[in-house]
Amino acid sequence: MKKQEMLVLSGTDRDRLKVLHEAKRKQITQREAGERLKVTERWVRALLARLRKEGDGGVVHRLRGRSSNCRLPAGLEARAVRLVKAKYGDFGPTLAAEYLAQYEGVEVSKETLRKWLVSAGVRRAKKRHAEEVHVWRARRSAWGELVQWDTSDHNWLEGRGPRIFLVAMIDDATSRAWARFVERDSTPENLRLLWTYLEGWGRPVEFYTDKDSLFTVNQPVKHSEDEAWEEAWTQIGRALRELGIGWIPAHSPQAKGRIERFFGTAQDRLVKGLRVAGVCTLKAANDYLEQEYLLLWNRRFTVQPANPTDAHRPLRAEHDLAAILSQVEERLVTNDYTIRYAGKIYQVARSDIRPGLRGAWVRVELRLDHSLAVRFRDHYLAISERVPQPKAAPSVPAPKLRPPSRGNPGSTWMKGFDLHKSPPLWKILKADQRREEAAGEG
Repeated sequence: MKKQEMLVLSGTDRDRLKVLHEAKRKQITQREAGERLKVTERWVRALLARLRKEGDGGVVHRLRGRSSNCRLPAGLEARAVRLVKAKYGDFGPTLAAEYLAQYEGVEVSKETLRKWLVSAGVRRAKKRHAEEVHVWRARRSAWGELVQWDTSDHNWLEGRGPRIFLVAMIDDATSRAWARFVERDSTPENLRLLWTYLEGWGRPVEFYTDKDSLFTVNQPVKHSEDEAWEEAWTQIGRALRELGIGWIPAHSPQAKGRIERFFGTAQDRLVKGLRVAGVCTLKAANDYLEQEYLLLWNRRFTVQPANPTDAHRPLRAEHDLAAILSQVEERLVTNDYTIRYAGKIYQVARSDIRPGLRGAWVRVELRLDHSLAVRFRDHYLAISERVPQPKAAPSVPAPKLRPPSRGNPGSTWMKGFDLHKSPPLWKILKADQRREEAAGEG
């Protein structure tokens, strides 16, 4: 008598077997069986053939009890954990998996690596908490409708070089980003980044920034509703107005969450990338940012906009970027056709003197290349620095000598003394010498 073997079936296999038996007894069609099992009709026929040949064991998966064909090589787990501990200790599983594949030749998924690191005690398993429900603002529909603009102050070089700032712009519809490292968060550096953006893609509809002093002028508190004052603009605000670009101020960091999340990712991925590349200078940091990180970001983290049209507007002839993106102030032309700027005096060339210039206000542009341009109405004036002539030193009159004092005529100590009748000094000395000689002989 043949010994029967025990067949162990899972719950899924039992449900499958029930449907296949109904199809075998022709209680349902093979098409209906496929719909219930969510497989094709062809695969139902193959399972029925196994059932007739092998019995109920035909529904068991062929790989049960065997190693998976996708099993990773032995020793790979120990090698990956050792490399992460040695080189990428503060990397997250996602970034560590990318660097293992790129620099170490170790191909492993981020979730598998996460499981290995948790098992090795390198990382802790995160506990899931009930998150607060937050309704996100919908993205703008087209590329170029709204661009968020901000600066991040972070220890980007981790002490290997100077302190630098990351100025970035990110499109709201697509998350496409553009950024530069700068020495300081100043108006000229922000204008330089704006220049490169405008030359690359054109004029967006609006910029979305915080209320930093680079973008807005703090006004005094109003004491009454009807109180008003003259509208003031920063240099960046004036430049955006001349370019026909709108500006929206954010009332909180959460309002400009897209640029904040860009900085959060950069403070993790970009910092570690600069460390692995050995970057320690501003130029090398910008090279890595432009040639490596921004390409990676725009390739992996951008999305397709709902509207495929480009909302950027081209630069026209009247948009002179050198003039608009500069430090602009007004100066008064004096009667001798000179203006004063930054403690210096500039003379307008005689050939550019025209009616109405004397006593008029002119536009002075300190450009990003440190050159100076002066415009009166629609005409630029030729100017030259005028060195003031040094003033001649005032003549000092000769001091008056006081006449020799003749003494006080009312004094008794000079009474009877007459300077003109007294003998000369040599006669007095000669008489004294004779008296001394006579005394010696006696």
